[in-house]
Amino acid sequence: MSPIKIAGATVNQTPLDWSGNLNRIILSIEEAKRQEAEILCLPELAITGYGSEDLFLSYWYPKKALSQLELLLPFCEGITVAVGLPVRIQDKVYNCVAVIENGKAKGFVAKQFMAIDGVHYEFRWFTPWLANEVIELEFQNQKVPLGDMTFHHKGIHYGFEICEDAWREKLRPGHRLCARKVDLIFNPSASHFAMGKTRLRKELIEESSATFDCYYCYANLLGNEAGRMIFDGEIMLAKSGVLLSRNKLLSFKDYQVNSFYLTQKAQDVAPLNSKNEEFVQASALGLFDYMRKSGSNGFVLSLSGGADSSSIAILVAEMVKRGIDELGLELFCKKAGIGSIPISEDPEKKLVEKLLTTAYQGTKNSSEDTFSSAESLAESIGATFYHWEIDEEVKSYTSKIEKAIGRKLTWEQDDITLQNIQARTRSPIIWMLANIKNALLLSTSNRSEGDVGYATMDGDTSGSISPIAAVDKYFILNWLSWAEKNLDRPGLAKVNSLQPSAELRPLEKTQTDEKDLMPYAVILEIEKLAIRDRRSPMDIYLILSEELELKPDILKGYIKKFFRLWSRNQWKRERLAPSFHLDEFNVDPKTWYRFPILSGGFAEELAQLEQL
Repeated sequence: MSPIKIAGATVNQTPLDWSGNLNRIILSIEEAKRQEAEILCLPELAITGYGSEDLFLSYWYPKKALSQLELLLPFCEGITVAVGLPVRIQDKVYNCVAVIENGKAKGFVAKQFMAIDGVHYEFRWFTPWLANEVIELEFQNQKVPLGDMTFHHKGIHYGFEICEDAWREKLRPGHRLCARKVDLIFNPSASHFAMGKTRLRKELIEESSATFDCYYCYANLLGNEAGRMIFDGEIMLAKSGVLLSRNKLLSFKDYQVNSFYLTQKAQDVAPLNSKNEEFVQASALGLFDYMRKSGSNGFVLSLSGGADSSSIAILVAEMVKRGIDELGLELFCKKAGIGSIPISEDPEKKLVEKLLTTAYQGTKNSSEDTFSSAESLAESIGATFYHWEIDEEVKSYTSKIEKAIGRKLTWEQDDITLQNIQARTRSPIIWMLANIKNALLLSTSNRSEGDVGYATMDGDTSGSISPIAAVDKYFILNWLSWAEKNLDRPGLAKVNSLQPSAELRPLEKTQTDEKDLMPYAVILEIEKLAIRDRRSPMDIYLILSEELELKPDILKGYIKKFFRLWSRNQWKRERLAPSFHLDEFNVDPKTWYRFPILSGGFAEELAQLEQL
């Protein structure tokens, strides 16, 4: 085999940003040439972006993608480039990789397996290609082969598995590629980020290179492409079961190119990070891309001093810190759409002040502890901080309804009503601040609250985006303790000393979240079995009775409460603001878990628990 140099590239793309997407691909090709790579692999659907949704179904969209490919050809002189795009043939659309050699299209490889689990719905748009089948496609007035094929370069025989193709074990195309005696397999991917997922990918790439006795090169998309899914931009090379190269993930750059000689020696292998670090990396990049791609001037946050809103404030601060560290102050400001660079001894804090506006909206039921927590946290990170009371507005709403119904509202009779009006009263004024700033309002709901509907619709659920809606409260609480020490965020000390509470009942009632619901750790265990593993209430009881030290009646009560609250609150989950997919699963009905809004609420299944 010739000792050639190959490369993988990641690009941060956006659906319908045709010129921007093309330019980032061109820049990555130019960088690969500078690094003297002879073959460059770009990610799956790099020309259009993976998150184009039903645009793939139109006739004009795949046609426009092919026209973009034509524009790309002149920039591929002197190099072989593989780049992903959709191709329509009559009434079917195929997920393809175009192979361009020295400025000419040599062929199109079509994806054979569709991702249909979790956040993926590829069968809605694409048709899987049949193994060993090759046809001809008219491109630039010439017949170009399309289908299941391999290529040669300087004595190197190479082929492709496109993302999901590699996850199908015995059926995967790699086995046929191995039988064809390829030396190298490329895997152009659009594999969404989830905490811990990169470890699974690493194992897959290593095992693939050993099983097929070849070099295996992987290249993934980068960034918050279309709103919900984040791509980590991973580029890897392995041979004979050994990882030879791996880049640093979740970059703020528009593109990255990693090149490597086809040798048996490890070249540059970035370490794997903990889930805590992955969470802040992905959230910071997700927020940055969402802000700049939506054309917003920053963020507004109702900062309660509690865990959820405080974690989001830290994520925005980390967005600024990490963006400056990687891009430099000038480029970060340019990408963020900030006209002038702040001149200050602490430009990071100045930028946080400009990009994050917070407000503590107190009532007579709010404590001095949460106000102090919110104020000190905002000061520690540099965020703009306002505070006001909403008791007058709450009183106005309450008196009007009391007059209408002819009686006073009481905590004994109207508990939920009196709680919800406080949360809802906070919404209009914080939206005013977001409108004034042309900023994104950050919603503070977490996944555990989404499970059981422990959030006020049109109150604390109000927002343009909900950054932590896909992670559970137990994780958030532990992450905040980690962040205080490992991210050097001393402003979290007061936050971490407080017990989570909505602070909507009178203070003497000592309201806490876990008293209203159940321990967050228990919610997590039930949730994993019920939502992630799709287990029945009876299965969950039998499993957790062995794993948790809880009395049977208490455990049954928690399980019944979870399923009853879950069932009646699907309508809330349907209306939550868009959220990032960050964990192995989430409860967003638009991406991961669909459930009927109206149902029998597990009545028979829960009744069976009483018979034990």
